Amino acid sequence: MRYPKVLLALAAAALLAVPAAQAGGRHHRHGHHGKRQITVMTQNLYLGTDLNPIFAAPSLPALFAAVGAGWTQVQANDFPARAQAIANEIAANRPDLVGLQEAELYRTDVPPDGPATPAETVAYDFIGLLVNALAQRGLQYEPVSTFSGTDVELPAFLPPTLDVRLTDRVTLLVRKGRHGHRLKLSNAQTGAYPTTLSIPTVAGPITATRGWVSVDVKTRGEKFRFITTHLEAYSPLVRNPQAAELLAGPASTSLPVVVVGDFNSGPGGDPTAYGILTGGGLSDAWPALLGPGLTCCHATDLHNPNATLTKRIDLVLTRGGFKTLSARVVGADPADRTASGLWPSDHAGLVARLRLP
Repeated sequence: MRYPKVLLALAAAALLAVPAAQAGGRHHRHGHHGKRQITVMTQNLYLGTDLNPIFAAPSLPALFAAVGAGWTQVQANDFPARAQAIANEIAANRPDLVGLQEAELYRTDVPPDGPATPAETVAYDFIGLLVNALAQRGLQYEPVSTFSGTDVELPAFLPPTLDVRLTDRVTLLVRKGRHGHRLKLSNAQTGAYPTTLSIPTVAGPITATRGWVSVDVKTRGEKFRFITTHLEAYSPLVRNPQAAELLAGPASTSLPVVVVGDFNSGPGGDPTAYGILTGGGLSDAWPALLGPGLTCCHATDLHNPNATLTKRIDLVLTRGGFKTLSARVVGADPADRTASGLWPSDHAGLVARLRLP
């Protein structure tokens, strides 16, 4: 009778080893548990330039020159090409729900007069470009709802001179079609955080409005709330209260919760907002056994061939009994770059497959 016992022990060990082996994998068969799984993704799309030279400009001519240089950098970082690379990552992982940050809308206007005449000519609609790139791959993703935050328009000293208008957005995409039919969505909401950052510039203060998008999801008889957000990047004195406002706002529900986003806080970076969220009942879905999971940040010019990721601030957080079945950082491998050598974003994305409570 010793041999049957040995075989049973080996079989049990093999079954226990399956989840660990799957944790970092790219594709997995869901098996009989597939009906109780959900795959989520978070991706900061990157606005395309560094705003600090604009904020720090000492005079109006210097400010307008900085806007011009920033706009040139946005165009060089070529979001239409990067949208194709990000669509490749989404196509490879097929997330059910995707949270996007810095999903910018850029508009221009001639002649330049600042916000006196609001710019309405669309130069780049990051959401539309990504949705179209996914459609080219036969994937139907739709925005559930979009939060529009910081909205600023300034003249750019370029030949020709023009106004550039930036509208910062956070959005939530849901996968439709044959796979997505099992998701029933309700109660889509957006909101702004009461705590905001006011940035002084020579053209006057710029209010950096941050916010969130949420939707209640029902699948296979289970219901949970999915939230995506982008907390303040430039000041922990603003970011930390926003973390508390997230807990008291969209995450204040009796439903299980999944929150994804760019939190500008996490292990290896400024941990305070991360600590507020985890101390408030949210659990980090990234398995520690997979390593540091770095997601931020590549250089301003995305042509830089060297990966410069040093922080884990793009996160999937849960509450209510979710179990991480697999998780992986995407868009951080040199093979993920565009044909011209651009990284898909200055942030890597994060994909997690979760077992429902």
